[in-house]
Amino acid sequence: MAEPFNAAAENLKTGKILRFTGDVWKNHACCVVCLHEDDITQRQEWTQSVVNAIVKAQAWIRDNGEETAQILSKDGSGKYTPHPLPALKRTLTYYEKEVYGKQGAIVHPDWDINRIDFQPYPFPSYTEELVRLLKDTQVEGDMAFVQALEPKEVAKDLVDDSFVKQAIQHVGGLKTFGLQDNFSRSETIAI
Repeated sequence: MAEPFNAAAENLKTGKILRFTGDVWKNHACCVVCLHEDDITQRQEWTQSVVNAIVKAQAWIRDNGEETAQILSKDGSGKYTPHPLPALKRTLTYYEKEVYGKQGAIVHPDWDINRIDFQPYPFPSYTEELVRLLKDTQVEGDMAFVQALEPKEVAKDLVDDSFVKQAIQHVGGLKTFGLQDNFSRSETIAI
C-alpha cells in the first residue's frame, strides 16, 4: 500500500507496517514524472521550468516534512489532498527504526533511509533492474513482449535525464538529496 494510507491505518490502529518497500529495495523509485515527448522536444524551456520546479520542491520537502504535511493536508493551508494532517505528518516525519525494527518492518537499518524520501534522479540501473524483474513476474497473458525487452534499451528509450540533471545542479547537486555525486549506482535488493 502506498503512503499516506499506511500511516492512516497505523494512526487509526486498524493496520500495521509489515515491511517498507525501501527496506527491500534500497532507495527504490516510488513515483515518477512523465511528460509528453512533444513537450520534451518542442517545448524545452517549458519542460526545464517544470522539472526545475519539481526538483526544487523535492529538495525543500526533504527538510520541511511537518510544514509539507500542513500544506498538503485537507486540514491545512493548501488543502491539496483529501488526507488528514496526522496521516501526512506521520508519513513525512515518523520512521522510528527501533520501533519498526522490533516489529520486523525494518531489517536493514544500516541502509540509513527514510520512510519516504524525495530524490529526483532516475537512475538507469533502477529501470534496468525493474525490467529484469518484470521478466520473472507471474502475470496472466502473453509475456512475449516483456521477455523480448532489453533492460538497457528500455532505460535509454524511456528516460531523458538531461532536464533533471540540470535542475539538480541548480539546487546544489546530488548531495542535496543525500546521494553520492555520481549519476550511476548499483541496485541493492535484499529480502
